[in-house]
Amino acid sequence: MKIKRLAFGILILSLLACNYITQMVFPPTATALPTSTPTASPTSTPEPLAPAFIPPECTTTPLATISPQTSLQTAPAFETVEISQGEQMRIIRELADIVKDVYVYSDFNGKDWSEIESRYKAKVESGLDTESFYREMDAMIRELGDEHSAFISPVEVEQADAELRGDIEFVGVGISGQADFTRERLIVHATYPGSPAEYAGIQQHDSILLVDGLPIREETGNRLRGPKCSAVVVTVQSPGEAARDVMLIRYAIQGNIPIDARLISTTDGSKIGYIFIPTFFDEALPGQIKNALNEFGQLDGLILDVRLNGGGISSVTYPILEYFVEGKIGEFVSRSDSRSLAIEPNPVQNSQTVPLVVMVSQDTASFGEIFAGVLQDSGRAKIVGETSLGNVEVLHRYDFEDGSQVWIASETFYSAFSNANWEETGIVPDVQAFAEWDTFYFDTDPSVAAALDVLGH
Repeated sequence: MKIKRLAFGILILSLLACNYITQMVFPPTATALPTSTPTASPTSTPEPLAPAFIPPECTTTPLATISPQTSLQTAPAFETVEISQGEQMRIIRELADIVKDVYVYSDFNGKDWSEIESRYKAKVESGLDTESFYREMDAMIRELGDEHSAFISPVEVEQADAELRGDIEFVGVGISGQADFTRERLIVHATYPGSPAEYAGIQQHDSILLVDGLPIREETGNRLRGPKCSAVVVTVQSPGEAARDVMLIRYAIQGNIPIDARLISTTDGSKIGYIFIPTFFDEALPGQIKNALNEFGQLDGLILDVRLNGGGISSVTYPILEYFVEGKIGEFVSRSDSRSLAIEPNPVQNSQTVPLVVMVSQDTASFGEIFAGVLQDSGRAKIVGETSLGNVEVLHRYDFEDGSQVWIASETFYSAFSNANWEETGIVPDVQAFAEWDTFYFDTDPSVAAALDVLGH
């Protein structure tokens, strides 16, 4: 079987098994419970619920909800092509050899890779259908325990490629968010312009507590998606407010994840910009950020928010770094080699000289951490927030003939400006300021307030 190795480095792809239209990111570590946990019981409503917005294509369709017992499709349909047991054995053998040859940790992160390989080969030999085989291959790679390396099936490859381009269509309500299964809620990162969620007043920092009466749990899947023009009742809670029920009509949502770019009102008249960068896995982001910087014009300070940024790809991250820094910023180091990372400047307005603050949190990982770390280490930015995850291994991709891929942690990153080991320490803020995302709105964000103090405004 022919394997194609892509030499460029790519960091954690948190959406390989999910999506960014109605995203349910399943974090490896659950968010801690706040000291005061809001109730999940919605307030009573004196009148029957009615949708805040009915899409034009749904105006002639009778409203109908989906039974909570119904199993819903959680991703766009891509066809799974069956592969034989012989093909499965070829894939697992080559997969095992790739790990032996290029995995960044020569001790396999303290795991017995030979034992792992033998155990999963035995599973394949006992007989697996194609979908089960792909699940077992991902489980095998995840036993390395680096929280980065992953095996993805051909269906997931097609989905991830389409999401990166922004040309995938989902039937949903237009919410991008992160599932917190410990607290049984979906925390809203953004709503899509013109979406049912936006019409219903759902916004950044809100939480979805129930979907058609069901709590947010891994086993219930993403019930925000479903048949076109079907109705869904969600229980929403805004920071500091009682929960409320809202009816939404599902319809086709398409496009790239929106950023939040705004000017912040200051008492001294200074012109301070703010840009929320939710991911580095969206090819439209460099252009969106460039447009925002041009619309801002000359700034007195700029806040870049990567608190929820779990990483992405180099072809998205590097063009954004070019707006703010230049020159050699670090090295990617493998078991036997290293390669430099140098950035060519591409200023937008005064982006190369404007005072910067970058906000990070425990949810910042991978290229999110490298982005923040090099701006801090180079002296271009101060960091505000909480210490980041500490996961800066670099993934390399290997393609198999059946269309599946494995992403293996093959390198790690070191700054050109210090001897810091970010894999061990994470990105440590200059100023600690943090609160859970669903406990504030922008105007009461303690990290934004701290960032303004750091900027002197």
